[in-house]
Amino acid sequence: MAHLIEQMAFVGDTPWHRLGHRLTPKQPLEIWAQQAGMDWTIQETPVRFMTGTATATDGNALQTLESFAEQKVLYRSDTRAALSVVSSRYQVVQPREVLEFYRDLTEIGGYEMETAGVLKGGRKVWALARTGKQAVLKGNDTVNGYLLLATSCDGTLATSVTPTTVRVVCSNTLAIALDSTSNVIRVPHSTSFDADAVKRQLGVAIGQWDEFMYCMKTLAGRKVKSHEARQYIERVLYGPPEADGLDRISAGKVETPSEPPAWAARKVLELYEGKGRGAELAAAKGTTWGLLSAMTEFVDHERRARSREYRLDSAWFGQGAALKQRALAQALELAR
Repeated sequence: MAHLIEQMAFVGDTPWHRLGHRLTPKQPLEIWAQQAGMDWTIQETPVRFMTGTATATDGNALQTLESFAEQKVLYRSDTRAALSVVSSRYQVVQPREVLEFYRDLTEIGGYEMETAGVLKGGRKVWALARTGKQAVLKGNDTVNGYLLLATSCDGTLATSVTPTTVRVVCSNTLAIALDSTSNVIRVPHSTSFDADAVKRQLGVAIGQWDEFMYCMKTLAGRKVKSHEARQYIERVLYGPPEADGLDRISAGKVETPSEPPAWAARKVLELYEGKGRGAELAAAKGTTWGLLSAMTEFVDHERRARSREYRLDSAWFGQGAALKQRALAQALELAR
């Protein structure tokens, strides 16, 4: 199977998906571009098609090359590989622009690049930098702040800047969001990406770090009863409980398109009850924070996927990311 991740680079410990090339810290963005596979550009050309509208002198139809002005083909400058067909109004964000977004943040803002790379042969590119924000919950359960910038050239993802957290003990990732309101800044490809304008908006999003971590500490202080843990898992994975009130984890009555019946719910429960990374830390053991951490660990590390690459794509940009946000919302509701 071809790798979903075309190329990536990182500093520090090997990422949880165990992919990429290790760099020493404080490398210039030019080195990041080379090692992360982002030293190429997205080229474009009009969509063209062959049609037989002309007639030769011998009476045979001649095919002519016509252009379709409403759409264009995007392709890589290095390999000439086609990436997608998009509207002629589609605004491209180049791979180097993703890295350049962090130049002043890393040079004068105290940020540090941690990972960057290319997904799906160049259709998605991303970079992740540590902001320097850190919080420690009970039992030395450490959470660091990050900023993730990602974009696509196939219409599957707006250019998105996401303040996120990483729990150190297990490398679980979780976007910062409160009251069901995401802090993600999205720039649709129908408009031009203005990095300076996005950075002006970032002040508000990053400024919610303290409030967000206060809420996480509240989750760590809220003890959970056994039936509450099961209900939480079921609500996150499968929606509200059935009217008959049966325990769907034990009865094996749950199923989703991506998981066997009840497997996912049982796996999350096992992580919460002690098998998860950091499950025995004081902040997590028997608490709502522990439930949320078990769910995010399930999505990032355990959820069934065709490969680690597909799991990463889902955990950051797809169904996995949505599942973690639902888990956060349910945890905040449970702690009220």
